[in-house]
Amino acid sequence: MSPAVPLSPEGSPPWLRRLVDNVGQIPDAYRRRLPADVLAMVTAAKASATVRSDGRDAAVLVLFSGPDSGPAGGAVPDEADLLLTVRASTLRHHAGQAAFPGGASEPGDDGPVATALREAHEETGIDPRRLRPLATLERTFIAPSRFHVVPVLAYSPDPGPVAVVNEAETAVVARVPVRAFINPANRLMVYRRSFSHRFAGPAFMLNEMLVWGFTGQVISAMLDVAGWAQPWDTTDVRELDEAMALVGKEGGAPR
Repeated sequence: MSPAVPLSPEGSPPWLRRLVDNVGQIPDAYRRRLPADVLAMVTAAKASATVRSDGRDAAVLVLFSGPDSGPAGGAVPDEADLLLTVRASTLRHHAGQAAFPGGASEPGDDGPVATALREAHEETGIDPRRLRPLATLERTFIAPSRFHVVPVLAYSPDPGPVAVVNEAETAVVARVPVRAFINPANRLMVYRRSFSHRFAGPAFMLNEMLVWGFTGQVISAMLDVAGWAQPWDTTDVRELDEAMALVGKEGGAPR
């Protein structure tokens, strides 16, 4: 059984304090990127799933690592990073997609924090004892996979080694510098041609992954709320397959 783990927002370093203190603003920052018709569609799907008790509970770990201290004014230290994975190309849902480590809750999990820590350990080998869970974000319904997902914000001054544990589930495990997400040169908008709505969401072109979808939207909202976002070209809109083909060709190493 995965026991309950208390949240300790006071355990955040100074450079994460603004984000932790204002996690309640993340849903609004997220929704500001959604056109009115898409927001209505997402809201209706979530309400319908809730009424029918449809979908499974899940949690993901949003882990920031870096020094306990940092520059004045909440600026991000150069050493700060965010833990991400790339899902195996053979999976049924979200194959090949960059994501926070996490997954479905199990009967023995005592809440979303326990789920996020257990799943992160199973995917990346990370030691949950080295992590400080800080806060939970709003529970979000992911329509394609029918999951109700709770992102768990956490911090570690030193998370220790991480690596792919099961190649059947995970292709890449990486601690990505936060500055790579902040860098305007790495940002773009991505849409899926198969959707009836040509809705483009925020994405990040990095050296070994394209971060888009739910994960990209959460990261974009966190940058806004934390005050880290820099002006970037929101008119750079690309179709998903086109953008994926550029991974490793441009966007280069995190800068």
